[in-house]
Amino acid sequence: MKKTLVKYPFLTREVEIYEQDNGHKIILAHKEGGMVSVSSWVKTGSINENDKNNGISHFLEHLMFKGTHKHKAGEFDKILEARGAIVNAATWKDYTFYYVTLPKGENNENFYIAIDLHGDMMTDPVIPDYEMGAPFDVNDKTVTDKRERHVVIEEIRMRKDQPWTKVYNAVNNAMYTAHPYKRDVIGTPEIISRVSQEEIMNYYRTFYSPKNVTTIIVGDFDSEDILNRVVQAFQWGERPEPPERNILPDKPVEHQVYVEDKANINSAFMMFGFLGAPARDLKDNIALEMLAIILGEGTSSRLYVNLIENQAERIFNIIDAECYSFRDGSNFFVQANLNPEFKDKASELIKDEINKLKEGINERELNKAKKKLKSRFACDVETVSDIGETIGYYMTVCDDLAIAENYLPLCESLTEKDLMTAAEKYLNLEHASISVLMPQEENV
Repeated sequence: MKKTLVKYPFLTREVEIYEQDNGHKIILAHKEGGMVSVSSWVKTGSINENDKNNGISHFLEHLMFKGTHKHKAGEFDKILEARGAIVNAATWKDYTFYYVTLPKGENNENFYIAIDLHGDMMTDPVIPDYEMGAPFDVNDKTVTDKRERHVVIEEIRMRKDQPWTKVYNAVNNAMYTAHPYKRDVIGTPEIISRVSQEEIMNYYRTFYSPKNVTTIIVGDFDSEDILNRVVQAFQWGERPEPPERNILPDKPVEHQVYVEDKANINSAFMMFGFLGAPARDLKDNIALEMLAIILGEGTSSRLYVNLIENQAERIFNIIDAECYSFRDGSNFFVQANLNPEFKDKASELIKDEINKLKEGINERELNKAKKKLKSRFACDVETVSDIGETIGYYMTVCDDLAIAENYLPLCESLTEKDLMTAAEKYLNLEHASISVLMPQEENV
């Protein structure tokens, strides 16, 4: 077993990374206290989906809790929650992760149980038909089954009616030409209603390979003891190698894309989207994070001051900017809720503010952005669950925990010129995708 040590900022001991011969990575991070976190991150999400199985990663995430050969459905949650555990999972574009956070208990009793149950769930899910629910015609309104297939479909339908989801999905689809990131992670009712148990299990066997999984343990413990227990809990057996990824990152759209739709709403929603740097390009991603803070985070941001506080007319109700990092390129968004009468003026005002970033960043703005990012990084090592999630991101999306050592030095080194260069490089309005959701005529 290969061992690597990484000096992770703010932790008192080096993080231990162990890679087994089968490729399964086990990470031990020490955090003093009585709480522990056990999580596993799988390198699969919507990035490994297509138009025929979109949403299968998220559906599988739900079904992973439906029992193993050792434990019936519901036992996992019941045992752990009785011991004060928080048990959950999440699916995103580059990954799916599962976690348990709980008090370690007297003589590590709870801790050991959590490791055993978590390892069993990750390596031996049963996913029986009677827990999934039978495939059905999604247009058949007489079907009232309450099993997991229908739970997921109801979740999809609830999200589908949310204006922010509509405007985001439209701009996300417009930003990409061929990359799987263009699809909604949660999938569609039509696909989820039809997918079979065999398809689910084939997807699991294909992508839940030990080489694709990183298990992260955070807390106060004896490393040798816990490492041996994790190895014992994860009995992978014979698993195929995961398929090689041959997905090329998308380039920004050649010309500005504008998409408009209508819904039963009273105000308008608008979102500008830009493609940015891959997650491993830490310098450019930090620059984009800083630009998002300067442009649109909080009441001192440019968008709030210039477009809400200092506007004679009430054009915007909400406006901000955000940046998300992904394996094959980040996303930079400006998003707003506004008075639909001022749609065109709102768009021009946002474009002006984006262009002004390229003209100059002052020292006060730069220092504010640095302070916020450094504070955010420090906050992410305050709890065992936050540490596990941050390490999981670097290992799964960036393929390298060591680059986390460079985050704070890079953050401190960036200059006003660096940010202006990043704005020029990534926030080109010619390559923007713009989505607008307007009220239906009778609501205007």
